[in-house]
Amino acid sequence: MHGGNDMHGGHHGHAGHAMGVVDGLPMADRADDRDGLRLDRLHVPLGPALVDWPAGLVLRVALQGDIVQQVSVEAKGSASPHPPFWNEPWLRALRGERVSQGEAARRLCAAHLDSLGRFFAVTGWADLAARIRRARDRALDGADAAELRDLLRPVIRRAERSRTLRWLTKGLGPLTAEHARHLGVTGPPLVAGGDAYDRMRAWLDAAWRSAAECDDTEALDTAQAIGPRGRVDGPVPPSRALLDALPGLLEGAEFAGARIIVASLDPDLDELTHVPAVGTVHD
Repeated sequence: MHGGNDMHGGHHGHAGHAMGVVDGLPMADRADDRDGLRLDRLHVPLGPALVDWPAGLVLRVALQGDIVQQVSVEAKGSASPHPPFWNEPWLRALRGERVSQGEAARRLCAAHLDSLGRFFAVTGWADLAARIRRARDRALDGADAAELRDLLRPVIRRAERSRTLRWLTKGLGPLTAEHARHLGVTGPPLVAGGDAYDRMRAWLDAAWRSAAECDDTEALDTAQAIGPRGRVDGPVPPSRALLDALPGLLEGAEFAGARIIVASLDPDLDELTHVPAVGTVHD
């Protein structure tokens, strides 16, 4: 997918409503809400440059009150020959290079911790986000399995025991395993088969398991070419399915929860801008 192309054709436009602009700011138009009332409709762009936001992602959101009514998804970026950083071990293995299980596990662990850092940041847990990111950095720096588990154990315990975190995220963006499979999702959201809270739990579980495998020197099995967002050897990048899922998860949700829903999927747009060289695996 090339930058700037609409990635969810079924959501073009805004139901025929024209929107005015005054002093460079969008004016609200009017449309019926779910109760048949005429409410202001405001068109709001989100991205591509927001803190703790997937780089290059743009959402064009139509709001009525605080409810998301319509969403279109765009990807901004230029084609690149460089493989997505988080998928790199599996892509190398698919090209025939020897990659250890531990190297792939380390990258997987760090990628999930990176996603969790954004998730905790947008839910307002800055201290938890900082601790998760320190563990991510240690994973990338080569910390062994024992150190990584020591770093993760108290963070995971705190996240799983927090009633506040559960209250903030439970019920946001429900995505059943059946619907995820229908959309082509192959990563943690498929495993989670639930809402934003369930996807956070799936990341925690996967990061913990991956941390335990960081010292494994056996060769990576390319039959299990499953990166942080899903299978990297399929016909389309795994993040494309995550982007396709976004409008359905956001429409009808409260605007306050929109960023949490996006963070709970955390698509990697580098997957979409990667153009493999001729003769290499197409991810």
